[in-house]
Amino acid sequence: MRALGIALGAVMVITGAVWTLQGLGYLEGSPMTDQSIWAILGPLVAGLGVALVIVAARRRE
Repeated sequence: MRALGIALGAVMVITGAVWTLQGLGYLEGSPMTDQSIWAILGPLVAGLGVALVIVAARRRE
């Protein structure tokens, strides 16, 4: 379970970063480009991913 939590958290961080960059208009070619909602949701998802990685890494099995 520990590895799964770390992997899921890492995917959330990457997804959040991509959403943020799309929302801010740095990554083009998507309907998400220049949409402020993704510039808001991206950092939230990335932050939750970081928290999940920290919790999973500290967990003992």
